[in-house]
Amino acid sequence: MAAGNHSTVTEFILVGVSEQPELQLPLFLLFLGIYVLTVVGNLGVITLIGLSSHLHTPMYYLLSSLSFIDLCHSTVITPKMLVNFVIEKNIISYPECMTQLYFFLVFAIAECHMLAAMAYDRYVAICNPLLYNVIMSQQACFSLILGVYVVGVVCALAHTSCMVRVHFCKLNVINHYFCDLPPLLKLSCSSTYINELLILCFGTFNIFAPSLTILTSYIFIIASILRIRSTVGRSKAFSTCGSHISAVAVFFGSAAFMYLQPSSESSMDQGKVSSVFYTIIVPMLNPLIYSLRNKDVSIALKKILERKIFL
Repeated sequence: MAAGNHSTVTEFILVGVSEQPELQLPLFLLFLGIYVLTVVGNLGVITLIGLSSHLHTPMYYLLSSLSFIDLCHSTVITPKMLVNFVIEKNIISYPECMTQLYFFLVFAIAECHMLAAMAYDRYVAICNPLLYNVIMSQQACFSLILGVYVVGVVCALAHTSCMVRVHFCKLNVINHYFCDLPPLLKLSCSSTYINELLILCFGTFNIFAPSLTILTSYIFIIASILRIRSTVGRSKAFSTCGSHISAVAVFFGSAAFMYLQPSSESSMDQGKVSSVFYTIIVPMLNPLIYSLRNKDVSIALKKILERKIFL
């Protein structure tokens, strides 16, 4: 994705999370720790599901795909952000910036729809258990996963194609820790009307459509849980649903705050903080929320550990 003749700027400077010198080392260690946990957690989930034959079901194929998206999503952003804490100027070339923007959008948009697909899968499993194997067949599951990636690729391609047509003249300091749409558009010296229209349209679709799917699915799920006679079973189901809904709320809430409000200098600074949640915190939390609290995953992990001990 070369700059061509559309821009006189050949490189950008990323401001980073904070410009305060005394915070650089603590923040570096904090985000390095989070990134290590993200990589270990998500790779662990993918490996565990791959090695455990009894986890080869639609629910776990979707979970494995979410872990892959989270791993890639975090890897596109975090390593470059960590560099910003140890060097004076974090410079990123124009082609590198457009490439980072493209892959960030692919995985961020894919995550939105993957969370919706997982909520729909749980709705079918809990509310229509007798039809689950018919509705969520292996073919249907893989079609759903493919559709998620197609939406991510198409939307990211549209955004990035419009971004490479934007002119950047003199301003090249991005008030962010990675190349994202709003902070890049702030530096433009040409019209950004089409770009802003795309952000509004795609942002609305990619945030509200999955959010409504998730909300509707969990309303039906909660209604089914309320019919459970066992108090223990009901509280356990509510606990699981509560943690899932919390993770989804943090992801979509922080994304909506960044993309669905008018941009200003103060909102850009606040946007950096909200971005930390959906680019760094949520990818770390998802393996904990969706896996470690899951009985099947815990049993599979114990079996693999026992097998290694006996070997």
